[in-house]
Amino acid sequence: MLVWLSEYLVQIDSNFAVLQYITVRTIFSVLTALGVSLIIGPLMISRLNYHQIGQVVRDDGPQTHFSKAGTPTMGGALILVSIALSTLIWSDLENHYVWIVLLVTLAFGAIGWIDDYRKVFRKNPKGLSARWKYFWQSLVAAVAAFWLYVSAEGSVEIAYIVPFFKDVALDLGFVYVIISYFVIVGSSNAVNLTDGLDGLAILPTVMVGGALGVIGYLSGNVVFSEYLNIPYIIGAGEIVIFSGALAGAGLGFLWFNTYPAQVFMGDVGALALGAALGAMAIISRHEIVLFIMGGVFVMETVSVILQVASFKLTGKRIFRMAPLHHHFELKGWPEPRVIVRFWIITVMLVLFGLATLKLR
Repeated sequence: MLVWLSEYLVQIDSNFAVLQYITVRTIFSVLTALGVSLIIGPLMISRLNYHQIGQVVRDDGPQTHFSKAGTPTMGGALILVSIALSTLIWSDLENHYVWIVLLVTLAFGAIGWIDDYRKVFRKNPKGLSARWKYFWQSLVAAVAAFWLYVSAEGSVEIAYIVPFFKDVALDLGFVYVIISYFVIVGSSNAVNLTDGLDGLAILPTVMVGGALGVIGYLSGNVVFSEYLNIPYIIGAGEIVIFSGALAGAGLGFLWFNTYPAQVFMGDVGALALGAALGAMAIISRHEIVLFIMGGVFVMETVSVILQVASFKLTGKRIFRMAPLHHHFELKGWPEPRVIVRFWIITVMLVLFGLATLKLR
């Protein structure tokens, strides 16, 4: 929004031209989202406590989690408000990539809100039925994938880039829509599965989201994209503004969500943030790099798949409990140890994912 305003303000004072630089707007996007989170966070937590919107703990979960029952949940709404405000203020609203990633995030947040509402107010730990949750996720993801497909101005915007290879760009045509659909839905549910310990999901999301923003910025810059031999995608650089908002909002939420948590993200946050990561990866044409950088989300998801498959086929469990973070808890690891070690793993994977930009 301020991009439009700066075009008029620069006529009064040329210094306002600085607001047209993506790098400057990204910095202010981070600070705005962080500030909004820190300011309205205590008020939101107070209101959640007042209305007794507390976490419902699974009966079959680790016993150490029973003490968390009643901790305010649905705090992901704080993240979404911060992201939306900062993005709308600092991004170029004529850029369709901004609207796609923002609307996907908010739509998945709405699905998560309904799920949390049923858990909290109807005291149903399962929330929205899996069938309906998957239906609405699929609808939003399919619409977003198709929107990106029909709005593509060239084959490079829908070609699949394979890391470590300079000249490998697979033009899959309409298959792009199908793969993009699975990336968004899969990423959303992967982050949701990871969100089981205080701060476990939010910091990896910030790190991966920040890295995807950098990749988007590089893809949208003709000089950097040519130097790194990655696709030049006109307008993709603008998603770094959204990425900055996500990072700021996530860090602000972590202020209250760090162990022991004052508030939980809930599905309203986890589903939305996962979908945002998927959408950013698709726009920047680095879905495989998302798979690498989001390795913690991947292994959490795989642990659930393996656990269910093993129990159905053999009647035995591979892990003491799935997702994987619960397995380590039941092995005796303190919760902060699990959290910090998963964070460290994410740092290494994000750095490796960024290195793939040059290792071609």
